[in-house]
Amino acid sequence: MTATAMKPRVTSFAPQFLVDDLERSIKYYEKLGFTFGEPWEGFYAIGHVDGLELHLKEAANNKDERRQRRDNEHLDAAAGVDGIEAFFRQCVANGATILKPLTPTAWGTKDFYVEDPDGYIICFGGRPTVG
Repeated sequence: MTATAMKPRVTSFAPQFLVDDLERSIKYYEKLGFTFGEPWEGFYAIGHVDGLELHLKEAANNKDERRQRRDNEHLDAAAGVDGIEAFFRQCVANGATILKPLTPTAWGTKDFYVEDPDGYIICFGGRPTVG
C-alpha cells in the first residue's frame, strides 16, 4: 500500500508582542475580543479570537522603535474582519485606543488602526456591509 503524500499547509501564524506589563496587555486585548488562559510562568500568554492567536511576552522592548513606528504609521499586524463596522463600534465601546477611525480605502474596503498600551499598531479591515 502506498502512502499518500500530504501537502503541507500552514494552520496558524501568530504575532508575538513584547509587552511591559502582561496583565495590562491581556486586559487591553480582551477589549478587542481575545480570551486568554492562565499565563505561563507569569510572563507569557496566548490570546484567542475566532481561531486565531496572539502571543504576549513580558520582556524588554525598544521604546524608540515603538515611537518611530507610531510616527510613521508602520503596522505591527493587520487583520481581516467580516462585519468591520460592527467590530469598530465594539472596539470603541470597549475603550480600545483608536489611532485612525474607520475609513474607506481606495481599494473598496474600510479599515481602522488601534494602538495597544505598548505602542503596537494593528490595522483591522474588511469589506463594508452592504445595505
